[in-house]
Amino acid sequence: MPMAVIMNPGTRAALWMLGTLCSFTAMAIAGRELSADFGTFQILAVRSAIGLTLMVLLLSALGWHRITHADVTTHLLRNLAHYAGQFGWFFAIAYLPLAAVFAIEFTVPLWTLVFAALILKERITLVRVTALAVGLAGVMLILRPGGDLLQVAALAMLGGALAYGLSHTLTKKLAARHSALSILFYMMLIQLPLGLLPAWQDWAPLQTRHWPWFLLVGVTGLTAHYCMVRALALADASVVVPMDLLRLPLIALVGYLLYQERVDLWLVIGSGLIVAGNMLNVFWNRG
Repeated sequence: MPMAVIMNPGTRAALWMLGTLCSFTAMAIAGRELSADFGTFQILAVRSAIGLTLMVLLLSALGWHRITHADVTTHLLRNLAHYAGQFGWFFAIAYLPLAAVFAIEFTVPLWTLVFAALILKERITLVRVTALAVGLAGVMLILRPGGDLLQVAALAMLGGALAYGLSHTLTKKLAARHSALSILFYMMLIQLPLGLLPAWQDWAPLQTRHWPWFLLVGVTGLTAHYCMVRALALADASVVVPMDLLRLPLIALVGYLLYQERVDLWLVIGSGLIVAGNMLNVFWNRG
């Protein structure tokens, strides 16, 4: 009986999503700890160096034939957008409550709807427009004029969410011709110099106590997406996405326990609207 439960696809998808939740949470904690001693550019540079090293080791074992060299321009555009998204995320992690960062991040699927319509020519339906409007209403509540979160870090995270939306759309375009390993390899290869060049002038020395956090950021950056892909392979998006939304209450609890961060009513209501917009798109969008 226990073996039958473990082999159930829904249970296995839930376990993979648990890996996703733990990976994103660990990355946020590591990013917060590193931000006390390092700038965002340096964190991203070291993260990419670790990720590229892991990818080289993996491809050396599995075979470099998995890497294809087509669509270089799309790879470049995708990684410029993804890098901008990462910068906004890690920059915001240093200054905002973790729950606020994750709440704004959950607008990414809604921005992806817009970019998918513009680039991939996907249909704009009434449900998608409504989902986007509900999500944006949530953002407006979180970033309301006069609120504590209307600051540069929050705007950086909102810009990062927009950039992630473009990155996800270009990833979908690349996925038709490239393997996940190929996309990840180009991601680390292109983003390493993007972080190194601006970080070089203000490079801070890495001490022994920093390496566990850097390794955690580098490894979880790969495991989070890998676990998500495995979960989506086992269950429908309508099952996986609600599990991913559990990141929001989980990170709010972590922020409270580790950093004494409190969540106000406006953040709760705004987050609820952003989640509602995502759920509307997942469950009612059939057009």
